[in-house]
Amino acid sequence: MNPEKDFAPLTPNIVRALNDKLYEKRKVAALEIEKLVREFVAQNNTVQIKHVIQTLSQEFALSQHPHSRKGGLIGLAACSIALGKDSGLYLKELIEPVLTCFNDADSRLRYYACEALYNIVKVARGAVLPHFNVLFDGLSKLAADPDPNVKSGSELLDRLLKDIVTESNKFDLVGFIPLLRERIYSNNQYARQFIISWILVLESVPDINLLDYLPEILDGLFQILGDNGKEIRKMCEVVLGEFLKEIKKNPSSVKFAEMANILVIHCQTTDDLIQLTAMCWMREFIQLAGRVMLPYSSGILTAVLPCLAYDDRKKSIKEVANVCNQSLMKLVTPEDDEPDEPKPVVQRPADPNPDDSLAKQEGTVSGGPDGSCDSSFSSGISVFSPASTERAPVTLHLDGIVQVLNCHLSDMAIGMMTRIAVLKWLYHLYIKTPRKMFRHTDSLFPILLQTLSDDSDEVILKDLEVLAEIASSPAGQTEDPGPLDGPDLRVSHSELQVPTPGRAGLLTTPSTKGLEYSPSTPTMNSYFYKFMINLLKRFSSERKLLEVRGAFIIRQLCLLLNAENIFHSMADILLREEDLKFASTMVHTLNTILLTSTELFQLRNQLKDLKTLESQDLFCCLYRSWCHNPVTTVSLCFLTQNYRHAYDLIQKFGDLEVTVDFLTEVDKLVQLIECPIFTYLRLQLLDVKNNPYLIKALYGLLMLLPQSSAFQLLSHRLQCVPNPELLQTEDSLKAAPKSQKTDSPSIDYAELLQHFEKVQKKHLEMRHQRSGRSDHLDRRVVL
Repeated sequence: MNPEKDFAPLTPNIVRALNDKLYEKRKVAALEIEKLVREFVAQNNTVQIKHVIQTLSQEFALSQHPHSRKGGLIGLAACSIALGKDSGLYLKELIEPVLTCFNDADSRLRYYACEALYNIVKVARGAVLPHFNVLFDGLSKLAADPDPNVKSGSELLDRLLKDIVTESNKFDLVGFIPLLRERIYSNNQYARQFIISWILVLESVPDINLLDYLPEILDGLFQILGDNGKEIRKMCEVVLGEFLKEIKKNPSSVKFAEMANILVIHCQTTDDLIQLTAMCWMREFIQLAGRVMLPYSSGILTAVLPCLAYDDRKKSIKEVANVCNQSLMKLVTPEDDEPDEPKPVVQRPADPNPDDSLAKQEGTVSGGPDGSCDSSFSSGISVFSPASTERAPVTLHLDGIVQVLNCHLSDMAIGMMTRIAVLKWLYHLYIKTPRKMFRHTDSLFPILLQTLSDDSDEVILKDLEVLAEIASSPAGQTEDPGPLDGPDLRVSHSELQVPTPGRAGLLTTPSTKGLEYSPSTPTMNSYFYKFMINLLKRFSSERKLLEVRGAFIIRQLCLLLNAENIFHSMADILLREEDLKFASTMVHTLNTILLTSTELFQLRNQLKDLKTLESQDLFCCLYRSWCHNPVTTVSLCFLTQNYRHAYDLIQKFGDLEVTVDFLTEVDKLVQLIECPIFTYLRLQLLDVKNNPYLIKALYGLLMLLPQSSAFQLLSHRLQCVPNPELLQTEDSLKAAPKSQKTDSPSIDYAELLQHFEKVQKKHLEMRHQRSGRSDHLDRRVVL
């Protein structure tokens, strides 16, 4: 420093002492400066006061010489003490050079700067609030200072500043929020602790409503919650807990919509504490805000659904997620199926169509396999728009919801409970908003069919409920149900058409002459027949599914839908099945279900007597398809008490190719005759005179069988048939002779018998073709 330079009004002694390396001499100089400034204050000499401050700032505090900087800092503090309550008039000039020294490389100098600022702030008190942002900015840097003395000094200054803010009602929160939003994304542990402590203080001040600005800092708070430091995480938990308490107390003033997407993102994090906290917030938001959260449904489901499959290690998250899921589902009402009359709410969401924006983020927020968060939040970029208090309608955007549900159901790696929840959602939406949902049915239909192959029975049950609702909902009544899933469908599309819903009677195609559709068709819709076609196609392509779950699926469908419709439609489709082996297998499966399942009790009774025209039509339809399997055809005749026709059929068996499989099925039929279902048939054996064809048919089966256990069983049964002469009584001899029980006169049995022969001829030709191909291959092997 130039010793000849004029530092007036500072005396040469003061200047020399300020530059001294000893603290005691600099302190003596500071006392002289304080005395000098007090005189200027008494004289009201503002020019000289400014000149002293400027000299101390430019020539000392901002000097290149370290001892000069130290002297400048203590001198500025002395000026502030001398100014007293008038220091507020010069705060900018006093504070700026001190804050500059916060960045000094010398830790001792940073400590002196902190000490000087403490003295300045202590004197000025509330007058420093207009400069709060620059003070906060400087303090946030010192909070992470590596030197413990500097850090300790900054903590004293921090407590002083907090006291001033707490006792003042002039704090500029609006001006402070942008700085807080920026600094809250700091990764430094001490800086985070500093930020959290300030948020706690501001939250505790009654005159400061930090809740209005919560959307600006909520994402940063959740990121701090993931800090490695246990103490910081605990502090952040406390802050978030306080905010949540206030939200519960004042839900009408909370900007739920502006924070929804933030919670969606943090509900998908891998950190358990963050995820649980965010999920708890989501639960409260849904319950407090109600339909305000509906536009964010797709994002919420993206976050919530995977959590439902968590094991006991994440039991708490799973339980809260389940409440979120149930609460959100309750918000969907039948009114959401009426797009022209949306319900108004108080708040407008920040994004006019949040589902659309979330759909665009599928790769990073919800659709990606790793569930990573959107990078815009981690960088501190604001994604909010100004809140509006205007009343705006809330519309349920099904496109995004269905996309999320479809995505989760298609993911075979997803947990069972999540898949069940997805299916429950689909069922709920089809119940509450059928008209909107049927726009998405074509995209959902394939994956719903695929889900029938799931390993879980509970998943399959829920899946069948959804498919049954699709097939029976009045909203599905359309003239054109769409394509039947490609040209590879084994049923010929040139012949097979979907019946027009609501119209009972004959199928309106040339090839279906004589095939009558179920009289219950009006209860179904155009998707019902499509469902039956695709279900059979799936059984055909996945034989294991048919073997393991086929009966289970069909029985459940008979409970959910009309059993007559199911059997009528499947029989009609199988009639034109080109894969005859599959047709035979499928008919055998359906017949077993018909004869043995408790769910089919009513349908069996309907077929038992063939008293009505509808039951006769159903019998004819079933019979034509049952002809793919001769033994099942006979069992159908037994069920419907068409004993004469059963005998005629058995007579034709002599012309058939008797195989091991054929004899096995005869064996199974004999076992069935001994079951409770055919009790009435066995009792009719007592009336030998009126049931001769029944006895002949049973003897026909006996003659077909080799002398196996089934042969012995049936033989013993027929040995129990009484001699008709021994059963005659005096009354019966006097009574008029009864007419024998004959087949229903309204059914053309001759035509049915011809159809049976025709179908069996096709099966024989098919077996011969297979046998020929096998012989050809054998010859190639020999050559």
